[in-house]
Amino acid sequence: MKLVVQRVTNASVEVEGEITGQIEEGLMVLVGFGQNDTEKEVDYLTRKVTKLRVFQDDEGKMNRSVQDIGGKLLLVPQFTLYGQTKKYRPSFHKALAPDQATKLFDYFVEKCSETVETETGIFGAYMKVSLLNDGPVTILLEKEFDEE
Repeated sequence: MKLVVQRVTNASVEVEGEITGQIEEGLMVLVGFGQNDTEKEVDYLTRKVTKLRVFQDDEGKMNRSVQDIGGKLLLVPQFTLYGQTKKYRPSFHKALAPDQATKLFDYFVEKCSETVETETGIFGAYMKVSLLNDGPVTILLEKEFDEE
């Protein structure tokens, strides 16, 4: 499972001219699943992203999480995070099959929503994502338990 986490002032996702998810201060997260991913990876990265301290405290240090600031999450499914670029045309053979990835994405949304207000893009849809990256701050998170 791979996440691209961006601290944002605002972000939104549009599908067919309609806004499907929109947040103000918080984290916009691109979410990709690999072939071996399970709920175990989702549970781990849910804790990681909701507690990730990338927001400034009163002293200007990145010491507060999205939970601490009362921010929101915008989760955007993106299988292209598993694109292999050995050749010029990316191959996505390491991405999880769409039916399984949809279930894990829904589970990830459910788990994140337990602690942080969460908006989403639409799995499998052509999406237009807009964001104002704050900092900029961009963090890559990933976990594959079968490699331990």
